[in-house]
Amino acid sequence: MTPSTTVHSPLRLYGRSGELAILETLLARLRAGDGGALVLTSPPGLGRTALLRQAAAHYLGGHGGPVLYAAAAPAEQRLPYSGLHALLCSAPGPLPVAPDTILRSGISPGGLLGLLRDLGAEQPLLVCVDDAHAWDPDSRAALGFAARRLGAGSRVAVVIGAADETAFGGLPALRLGPLDDDAATALLDRLTDGTADVDPVVRSELLREAAGNPRLLAGLVGRLTPGQLAGRIALPYPLPGAESVLDAHAGHLDGLSPETHTLLLLAAAAEEHEPDGAGADAALLLRAGARAGLATAHLDRVLFAPAGTAGALQRAGSRVHFSHPLLRRAVLHRAAPGRRRAVHELLAGLLTGPGPAPLPALVQRACAAPGPDAVLAGQLEAAAVAPRPHGERSAALARAAALSTDEALRAARFTAAAEHARLAGDTGRARAMLARVGPHLAGGATPYVRGMLALRDGPAADAREALLTAAELLAPHDPRRTLDALFGAAEAAWDMGDAIAYLDAMNRVPVAAADRSMAQYRAGMCAVLAGHPDRGHALLRCCLDSADRAEDAGELLRAGASALVLGEVDAACRAGARALAVVRTRGPEALLPHALEQLAYAELRAGQHARARAHALEGLHAARRTGQRNSATHLHAVLALAASVEGPAEACAAHADAALAGAGPHGLAQAAMLATWAVARADLAAGRPGEAAARLRPLVRPGPGTGHFATRMLAVPCYIEAMVLSGRADEGAGELLTALREFTLWTARTTDPQVPAQLARCRALLASPEEAAARYEEALAHHDRAGGDFERARTQLLHGQLLRRLRRTREARGPLRDALVAFERCSARVWAERAGGELRAAGEAVDVPDQSGPGPLAGLTPQQQRIARCVAEGATNREVAVRLSVSPRTVDHHLRNVFAALGVRSRTELARLLDRGGGARLQDRDDKNRADL
Repeated sequence: MTPSTTVHSPLRLYGRSGELAILETLLARLRAGDGGALVLTSPPGLGRTALLRQAAAHYLGGHGGPVLYAAAAPAEQRLPYSGLHALLCSAPGPLPVAPDTILRSGISPGGLLGLLRDLGAEQPLLVCVDDAHAWDPDSRAALGFAARRLGAGSRVAVVIGAADETAFGGLPALRLGPLDDDAATALLDRLTDGTADVDPVVRSELLREAAGNPRLLAGLVGRLTPGQLAGRIALPYPLPGAESVLDAHAGHLDGLSPETHTLLLLAAAAEEHEPDGAGADAALLLRAGARAGLATAHLDRVLFAPAGTAGALQRAGSRVHFSHPLLRRAVLHRAAPGRRRAVHELLAGLLTGPGPAPLPALVQRACAAPGPDAVLAGQLEAAAVAPRPHGERSAALARAAALSTDEALRAARFTAAAEHARLAGDTGRARAMLARVGPHLAGGATPYVRGMLALRDGPAADAREALLTAAELLAPHDPRRTLDALFGAAEAAWDMGDAIAYLDAMNRVPVAAADRSMAQYRAGMCAVLAGHPDRGHALLRCCLDSADRAEDAGELLRAGASALVLGEVDAACRAGARALAVVRTRGPEALLPHALEQLAYAELRAGQHARARAHALEGLHAARRTGQRNSATHLHAVLALAASVEGPAEACAAHADAALAGAGPHGLAQAAMLATWAVARADLAAGRPGEAAARLRPLVRPGPGTGHFATRMLAVPCYIEAMVLSGRADEGAGELLTALREFTLWTARTTDPQVPAQLARCRALLASPEEAAARYEEALAHHDRAGGDFERARTQLLHGQLLRRLRRTREARGPLRDALVAFERCSARVWAERAGGELRAAGEAVDVPDQSGPGPLAGLTPQQQRIARCVAEGATNREVAVRLSVSPRTVDHHLRNVFAALGVRSRTELARLLDRGGGARLQDRDDKNRADL
């Protein structure tokens, strides 16, 4: 038998580039004459066999030499040396020792080592063994001994695939993990031939159920019909196709005693009524084991020393867990149906007391049911009510649906299960339940749940359309959900930045069905967006006042939104904090990211950047945990804004990039606006007003395709500052005056205490030098009434820059010093560095950490140091002049002195000297900028 007949060309592998690189390194060393060994370990289905075949095919295809390849035969596990016999039978030519002789007489570990070395002496030899854990013990021992002693000069490499490395201790091991989301998605596309006719909900359910296991994913896809894949036919529950993977997992337990198998079955069944990942109650298992006739000594030995179950069980306090979720499913799958039902009945009896059966007992009875059972399904549905957690209610309703024969009732119960899973923060399970509802049985509840899911984790336009459809279908019989659907559709339109769509959804709200607070909120928001701010603000203030007595999270979140529209940022913070406390205390878990997002945004508006960052980070973790990508996108934008104040610049850029990456596909205009504003503000802090102006101009100008209608005005002060500092005020005079006029009108309508100060600052920037001083004083008077270190410090910084530009250096030191102290007090490090640089340029020594360190700039004046750093970052002379509020001729003069003092001849050499990593980036600008010298 030749290797070419036993090793087949493998299919493309997804998500294994790192593992393939390690194998290729081993093969490259083998071709060069060096041997070695590697053990690939993983649970079944993760691709050990595919990697081994890839390595063998690659080695053969590269003309590297012969390959010995064998896969274990579990039926021969008790036959001594059967594994080595199969391996040596794959040799391409005659062997010094016949394989049949080894099977009859055996071979010593040293003998195998010598045999492999002899085979490798002619040509480098690759040995591949798949599922070596299923080999007979003698073969495993000999192979492990030989592999440990093969190394440099042996010309033999051994790659072993096994469930774990227990039998091959001392050898390098590589454990395979599940495929990541991108790799699993790519594999799914290949399995479905890349067709676009796979329903997104079905796709999500397949990926969730497979959990990164490629063989399991292939099995699930292979058992679904085209109609099921396209979402035209409801998915079966549970999904078929996992049998081969479950059989492989169960095969690891075949050698255990019958008593241990019984205990494993009890443990697997006992998890059925528990939340996912909670494990089984050890006390319940002890009682169940005793009832099943297991000896107490055996129970104690297995439960308190789980090594007795071949590592299948793990003890954590009072809970018992399976080492792998698929192993638990494998135990249930392998058990005979009658025995499995008997175990579930036993557990149901232990969980049932006097009175109606509790929900855990009903779940166990549902597992024991041989087929549909309308009575038991009704009992499960009746028990799935508050105060049970939403997760438990979802699981119970899914069981009830599976026991239902009426298709409409079955669909309604799966939809209800999806709704409770969504409220529990489990978007994956929610979509899995929706995939079981046929489109012809959708009704109003199904698009409602789909829309609510898309509102937090999908395109905002899709969420809006689904929720509007749901509202029409629910209106005749479910007023409360109709209101929620319409408010959700309005929220989606808000996220999209579509004011007309927002008004359309709000105007559909049936006022008679809304309570007083909801009606006031609806009317107030509609009035504001329709151009009647006075009436709208009065209604929103009523909504805000009524929140003092509110205990409902939704009402408190609406109150916080009302406060933000009014500009009462302190009230928004209070309402947000109360809403967060209610969500944490009473739930639902699904609202946690949104509550943290709204509170963090309110704190940003109030100038509490550190608090905003802390709440936004917590919200980001919650959004990732609950699968709410839209909320994560908004929270990244909030974090970018916080980092634009506190720094570092890298954090601002990273969060902004993440926000923009999520905002684009899902149409989240508000998140995109805030992220872009954050980067522009960071540009201003770093002295790059030209870049800031270019980013902000498309957002603040009037007309379609601009920034978000509700947040556009917030960025106007930064835009005006950027245009003036970049020297573009004259060329953009018309747009600046338009922006200032709009900002003036908005100032009259908001009660945000910082806005009047910002307006005075904008007027100072656009005023003549003689008038500007008075405008800055006016701005500072407003700051005194409003509080807030950051905005006041920005005004003082600009005031000081103006005075220094007018050569009133001594006067400039006061506001610049105050700005530096204020920036330091609010942890605005980058802004403090900018203020410190201005203060040094005004002739005052400042103890601000120098990013460049003492290094080569130590002998330069403060102004020369600033110019050198700017040039090393890539700025032209004109850009440096704008940053430092000096003339280009002044920059030219100082730069000549810097070059002479440091002994450099070009900007590239200066960048390299300062070790800023800018040499390569500046190379293409060097020739152009030499002319400035």
